[in-house]
Amino acid sequence: MSERGAGVLAGLFDLRGRVAVVTGGSRGLGLQIATALGEFGAMVVLVARKQAELDAAVAELNEQGLAAAGFAADLGAPDAAPALVRQVFERFGRIDILVNNAGTVWGAPAEDYPPEGWNKVIDLNVTGLFQLTQAVAKTAFIPQGKGAVVNVASIEGLQGHHPDRPGTIAYNTAKGAVINMTRALAAEWGPRNIRVNALAPGYFPSKMTAATVEAHGDEMLRWTPLGKLGGPADLMGAALLLASDAGGHITGQTLVIDGGATII
Repeated sequence: MSERGAGVLAGLFDLRGRVAVVTGGSRGLGLQIATALGEFGAMVVLVARKQAELDAAVAELNEQGLAAAGFAADLGAPDAAPALVRQVFERFGRIDILVNNAGTVWGAPAEDYPPEGWNKVIDLNVTGLFQLTQAVAKTAFIPQGKGAVVNVASIEGLQGHHPDRPGTIAYNTAKGAVINMTRALAAEWGPRNIRVNALAPGYFPSKMTAATVEAHGDEMLRWTPLGKLGGPADLMGAALLLASDAGGHITGQTLVIDGGATII
């Protein structure tokens, strides 16, 4: 690679001077993505419900020499999103990247699915996600003339749930909604220079997936061409691409990261 080529690429991925908000950022996929953005220079703002977990995650990033801060918020609650955005904007003066990773799941057969489970999942995974994205766009992206949204969807939004596993109809519905919300916002906000894309991870070991992986992990591996579940760095490159100028001509797309599980 020529020196000029290397310089161009370095500049495209460079996030120095940018502020990235990552919801559900205190652990798991959110912290993995936050680490990637922080390594390339972003000021990473982690959002989660529990302050103690946020403090631990911020300390972990700081120990790696990365700039990070934590804001506690329950994004499933009404009016949480505008209040959070005001706090972040007052402190940092800008928001350049929004990673919508916060989510929840509720397992039950569809015929017995409780209203409280449905409402909990939809309120956070769809309504809360939209309200935060709306608030960030209105407060920061539109006035700045630029912004990047990365929604963390799931392969569960692209397919039905295997009948041998506990039903997750609200989660599947929510993640499908996130995927089409990604397209719709990308179309509407493209003229404002706001890009909106999604990641659709397969199974990654996490607190949310622990029970399913324990019960069905062996068969998952057999049905995955790469023969492994998602690892601690497998979302990093994709998230960095979609959040940075390296993905500057990509919008409205959903990138599946599942080791090939959904191709067979």
